[in-house]
Amino acid sequence: MAKTKTIYICQSCGTQHVKWQGKCTGCNEWNTLVEEFVDTRIKATPAVSQVGKGQPKLISEIESVAEKRLATPDGEMNRVLGGGIVDGSVILLGGEPGIGKSTLLLQLALQLHPLRVLYVSGEESEQQIKMRAQRLPINNENLYIAAETRLERIADFYRQIEPDLIVVDSIQTVYTEALESAPGSVSQVRETASKLIRLAKDAGVPIFLVGHITKEGTLAGPKVLEHMVDTVLTFEGDRHNNYRIVRTSKNRFGSTMEIGIYEMLGQGLREVQNPSEIFITESEEDFSGVTIAATLEGMRPLLVESQALVTPMTYGSPQRSATGFDLRRLNMLLAVLEKRCGFKMGVKDVFINMAGGIRIEDPAVDLSLICSVISSLHDIPIPKKYVFGAEVGLSGEVRAVNRLELRIAEAEKLGFTRFFCASSQASNLNKQFKEIEVVGTGKLEEVFRLVFGGE
Repeated sequence: MAKTKTIYICQSCGTQHVKWQGKCTGCNEWNTLVEEFVDTRIKATPAVSQVGKGQPKLISEIESVAEKRLATPDGEMNRVLGGGIVDGSVILLGGEPGIGKSTLLLQLALQLHPLRVLYVSGEESEQQIKMRAQRLPINNENLYIAAETRLERIADFYRQIEPDLIVVDSIQTVYTEALESAPGSVSQVRETASKLIRLAKDAGVPIFLVGHITKEGTLAGPKVLEHMVDTVLTFEGDRHNNYRIVRTSKNRFGSTMEIGIYEMLGQGLREVQNPSEIFITESEEDFSGVTIAATLEGMRPLLVESQALVTPMTYGSPQRSATGFDLRRLNMLLAVLEKRCGFKMGVKDVFINMAGGIRIEDPAVDLSLICSVISSLHDIPIPKKYVFGAEVGLSGEVRAVNRLELRIAEAEKLGFTRFFCASSQASNLNKQFKEIEVVGTGKLEEVFRLVFGGE
């Protein structure tokens, strides 16, 4: 009797098929089935009575214990993790190739002196990691480097070194001898991640896992991988821009509303303490089509520069282009300007850009964007000390946004003098601001009169 058999597993969702077919019946994706060999020998399973290690307890009988955290020298990493690395936690870091995932974790490992850190790489040799570490201006004599992909050897390394933290770069390169499938397959990723998570929980050692992403921008491997780990971080950025953002999409030990911002330099990643300054152009001259918007990235207030260019239509239909902003929302705002305010936007080409390479989804930039469009349309500069933070409705009304006081405080800290928001919020502020004037407006016409009417 054969002890192994061939099955076909979808690399997107993990659905098993007895024969190859072009389309997966589980997720309807094409050409995702990969042949794998599985062991069909019957394995002994524990009795049901042996599964649990203790008796159920009333919730009132369970003692509350605060999780122990390791505060790292990296303030941005502490922020996105909710205050530091929790003992026994497993953190998955994903991002595009070449964005700086390995540099970020190697820099973190070097900063954790004098803790023992085991850095396991399945993609680079030990010499390559040493060369990258020499470019960083920090050193950790207790950093152990291993170029290994076999899970059993990684477990041996842990027993020999007993590190305080483990970095595995990447989980898609690790394989276990218990499975016949190739590294990176659904079954290998699921099994190796499961054993590493068990090691982290049993030994109380935190583990960082680097994850590849697909061409659609999602983490490669089975979706269950994101459910298994404690924290999922996404490393974002533009190759043509030096700034990188670490965003939390899942965190069992903290908020998912925080981001960390870094600047990529030749000596590694530098923490950006005041991110608003990187998105605002330093210029003494006022330009038309440029406004400052107060937005939020998670719980972090940011001031970003929204730029608009409006030109006469040159082709048969007007062009609409948006960089860093939703194009459909831009079309909606232009329709509001034409219908409610009488501006003939249907015969104009409109180009929008959010400076600094950041992508904004916050509706609070609506008012800033509309003012920049009108500024460019009439070639009237807006004073650079004005900040806008409000949503615009389909009837042309100025609507309230969340956490307005955080936005105003950020603008006041950076020296801005006037903040335009919804009138319903301006009259109900819990905090008084002395260095900045908060101007409440209800309609777009009122905003235009205050901004462009010389008041």
